[in-house]
Formats: sequence, structure tokens, C-alpha cells
Amino acid sequence: MSFSEKISLEKVISDSAAALMAKQRDDGHWVFQLEADATIPAEYVLYLHYLDERDPEMERRIGVYLRDIQDRTHGGWPLFHGGDLNISASVKAYYALKAIGDDVDAPHMRTAREAILAHGGAAASNVFTRTLLALFGQIPWRGVPIMPVEIMLLPKWFPFHLDKVSYWSRTVIVPLVVLMSLRPRARNPLNVNIPELFVTPPETVTNWYLDEARSNWAYVFRALDRVLHKVFPFFPKGLRRRAIDRAVAFVDERLNGIDGLGAIFPAMVNSVLMYDVLGVPKDDPRVVIAKQSIRNLIVEEGERAWVQPCLSPIWDTALATHAMLEVGGPEAEAAARKACDWMVERQITDVVGDWAAQRPGLEPGGWAFQYANPHYPDVDDTAVVMAALDRVDPQAYGESIRKGAVWLRGMQCKDGGWGAFDAENTAYYLNHIPFADHGALLDPPTADVSARCVSVLSVLGKRHSDVTAHEGVDYLLREQEADGSWFGRWGTNYIYGTWSSLAALNAAGIAHDHPAMRKAVRWLESKQREDGGWGEDGRSYWTDQPRGEATVSTPSQTAWALLGLMAAGEVANPAVARGVDYLMRTRNDEGLWDEAHYTAVGFPRVFYLRYHGYRQFFPVWALARYRNLTTGNAGPVMHAL
Repeated sequence: MSFSEKISLEKVISDSAAALMAKQRDDGHWVFQLEADATIPAEYVLYLHYLDERDPEMERRIGVYLRDIQDRTHGGWPLFHGGDLNISASVKAYYALKAIGDDVDAPHMRTAREAILAHGGAAASNVFTRTLLALFGQIPWRGVPIMPVEIMLLPKWFPFHLDKVSYWSRTVIVPLVVLMSLRPRARNPLNVNIPELFVTPPETVTNWYLDEARSNWAYVFRALDRVLHKVFPFFPKGLRRRAIDRAVAFVDERLNGIDGLGAIFPAMVNSVLMYDVLGVPKDDPRVVIAKQSIRNLIVEEGERAWVQPCLSPIWDTALATHAMLEVGGPEAEAAARKACDWMVERQITDVVGDWAAQRPGLEPGGWAFQYANPHYPDVDDTAVVMAALDRVDPQAYGESIRKGAVWLRGMQCKDGGWGAFDAENTAYYLNHIPFADHGALLDPPTADVSARCVSVLSVLGKRHSDVTAHEGVDYLLREQEADGSWFGRWGTNYIYGTWSSLAALNAAGIAHDHPAMRKAVRWLESKQREDGGWGEDGRSYWTDQPRGEATVSTPSQTAWALLGLMAAGEVANPAVARGVDYLMRTRNDEGLWDEAHYTAVGFPRVFYLRYHGYRQFFPVWALARYRNLTTGNAGPVMHAL
């Protein structure tokens, strides 16, 4: 007899749902912690030292966190739990700990230093890390690609323009190019330096390009970078002043109150540093509010503290709402309606954001990811929120759904897919500029985001035929990998993309015996682990690594696999029963789940995320759906997600 047979499935769902509902805020929303790697808390420490605004007690607690997450195997800091050493994260973490006051001869610092040097030293860091090192005077500015502030004045037809890069790149770059052009020096009150992290003295390095040129574009851009380094000192001062004014105007317009520029940590910090180099007084309201937006990201856990890259309340609330709707019953449904009321109030209908550069005249109607980010609603949140509103009460929320659908349809790209924040953000040649060594400059269409759009528009389309959804289905069928899986851009990885796409195809009415469905089912079956769960780590974003595999199973990825299989009509599949059994026997004392591994992504191969809510609402959702499909008049999944 399996564990799931010994203990009532209904009781497990009831207890876990109650634990999840207990985390709902009084106003109806959920928000869970969002954790990245060592870079964000390390950068926060260095930001305080840059400004000479030290907070020794907070720094001490952040130091506890940084030491806690140092990998005991390789000695450095990875991008995700159990990952390989990442040179940029390790350099920043080491520098921050040294600034906090850690003895360089302490065992953890010596181990980290040896690991960093074995991986090429600090000079092997990515562009953003080298820019930070240049601001602190640790490397010469010729070690950083030229990004002059004059890019603010480039015409739209020029090969590089801010409209051609992603929202996150835009908000990070604009204040950063002011810094890169004026080249200030961090105050660094304790005069903390890290020469010991360089294999070769940085002033003697002649080639700062970190990889081989990948295309003819790369050779062109590298040659241009060399030229710009030579002519940079001779740029006209009047032109620079105009460009700086335009950058400041861009930031001022999008400062976004206590939620911060772009509502993401790197852009927030860069905005403060931009105001600082321009001599804006500390008591200027813009500076005060920008600093507050950064402090709001701190998580305090007793003796340790860390910093979130951003906040995720709308995303968390929308997904938790779907879990509640699947649980059903008066209490869960009341919680879902309360959450929907909260989300409706945050629909962005009065701001025409940066997305309008590609979609002029489109009526706004999306939702952001964070509490507020009106210039940057995102397609993924919008689709998931709309699906929840439509399931709770399509009449009461009809106008919000209508506005969301108009905006969502308008954001479809010409290939039938959707990007996350912008349409047609596909200037792929820009991935070869030296500044883009992180590979995260663009926001092209992806299967997971597109799947969510197809899901909700298909459900709406059952009442009103939706050509947009049909084109999205064609896009998804083209994007399926040869092994039957789909790539997951924002969740790790092929398990996430496959769940998303199967849910979309099911919502669109694709038959469960369709070859695409069958291939995906076989792929998911082949990736189930011996313990009945599924797991996949961040290594799968490298082309030479296996897909859908990890050393452990995780609750969130197991839930995705189960939801995908059930969307494909596989509720009676023994693999589903084993997955359900895994979830039921791995609950913690709270009635929810633990999950140390990162199962989400900011930028593949560069920046990974651990949503603390994923381990809580996704398993509840999957178990409740299994119950619903195996009791009563069971049939196919009838919902968008």
C-alpha cells in the first residue's frame, strides 16, 4: 500500500491548503521571499561602501548569510544551490566579506581566494562585475566595454537603440552609462582592495574579452569598442550634457516610488549612484525614495540577513489563487476571490509603458510582476491573472479581462509567440556586443510565456473565436524540441516549459493523442526519478548538459510534471500516482514542502532564482487537481492552467 493510500488525500489537501491560506495577507495578496545568488547581498554591501553609508550591524548579518551559502565543495559561490563555482558571484561575495571585515587568512576566505584564482581570477568576471571593480578602482576602465551616455541620443534606426533591448537591460543601462561615462570613484572609506584576486595585475591585462568571437558581428563590435576607447576622451562636452539630461529624465519618469526603478535591485542601485555622481543632494526626494526602495528588499532572519533582487507579489498571488481554485470549497474560493479583488486594483490601464515603442496605439491593460511597475507590465503575469479572474467570475471581472485580452493580443510577436515585456525584441546581433557577455540583453518570444497566453486566450476564445491563440498554438508546435520537451525560459527548465506547453495545447483543444502531446508525455515519463518525483537543475541551460535531470527531486518541479501529464489526459498513468505519492510523503511539519534547490531563472546561465512560494502553492495545486480528476465525473482538464 502506497503512502498516498495510507493517508487520506483529502486530508493532505485540506491541511496543506489551510497552511497556504494562513500566509495570505489581510488585503488578499500573497508574497513570498524571492532569493537569488550571492551577488545581490554582496552588491548591497559594496553599495554602502561606495557611498560611505556603512551599516555595520546589517553588514555583519549579511556576512553570516554569505558564509552560509558558500559552497563547501569548490569553495566559491554558485549561481544556484549545488551549482558550479561562478567567478562573478564569487568575486563579489569575497569582496563584500573583506569589506565587512573578514580576515583574508580565515579558512573560508583562503578557500574562496584559491578557488577564484584557479578559475582565472577577478579579471575573468563578467562585464557587470568588471564595471563594479572599475568603480572601486580595482581595474582600469579599459577593462570595461565602452558604453557612452551618448547612446541616449541615438536615433531609432541606429543598430543600437534602447528600444531594441529588454526592459531590464534598459532600466539597468540608462543610469549605468552615466556612471561609465563620468567614471566616479567609490568612496570606499575603509580602503578595501582585492589585488590578491588577480592572476595577472589588472593594469597589465591587454585583452579583456572573455571568450572567442562567436560571429562576424562580434568582430565588428570588438573593433568598434577599441575605436571608442580611443576617441572617448574627445566626445563633445555639450553632447554629453544633453545625453546625461536625457538619461536623468528617463530615470526620473520611471523612478516608481518605493518600488524603485524597474522594480529590480540593479536598476535601483544604479539610479542612486547616478544621482550621487551628478551631485544631487542626499535629501532630494528622488534620492530618499530610491534608497528606500533598496532597503525594502532586505530580508531579516535573526542573526542573518539577505537582499532580494525584487518582489513578486502579483506573480505569487496569481499562482496561489489558481491553487485555491483547484482546492475548492467555500473557504478557498473566498480566499481566491479576495485575491482577485486585490489583483484587479493593480491592473495598469493609465500608463503607456515602454512596450508602446513597438506597439503604438495599443490600449494598456497588463499587470506587473511587482507591487508597482507601471512602465513595465509583463505578459506572463497578465495571462496568469486573467486566467484566475476568468475562472473566479468572468462577469464580475469582465472589464478587467477585456482590457487584459486586448493588451495581450496586441503584444503577440509576428512569429506567433510572446516575449515577457516587449514585442519583437529580437535584435539578436546585439548579443555579440562586448557589453552583452552575460547573454541577457534581449527579450525574445519563448515557449513558456507564449503557452500561458495561448492558455488564457483559448479559454476566452471558447466564447469568442481567437485567431491570436491559434497562431500561438502553431508557434508552440514549432518550438517543441526533438525529444518532445519544451524549453523553459523563466522556470527550470524543460520540465517547466513542457508543463506550460501541455497546459496550453490542452486549453486550445488539441487532442490528447496528438503526436506533440504523446512525445511530451513520453519525455516526462522518462525523466521521473526513482523516488517518484522530478527534478532539474540550472545546468540544463548549457547545451552539453542533460535535460530534465538533477541529483534530487523537488516539490515544485514534481508538481509541474504532474500538472503537465494531467493536462495531456494522463491522470490514470502510474507515473502520476507515483508523483502524487512523492508529494504526499515529503510534506514538512507545517503541512507544506521544503525546497533548497533553485527552480526558476532570471537569466539562463547568468542569474537564477528561488521562489520560496513555488514549493508551497504548486504541490497543493497538483494534488488538488489529481483529486478532482479521480473523483466524481472525471474528465479532461477544463481550465486555462
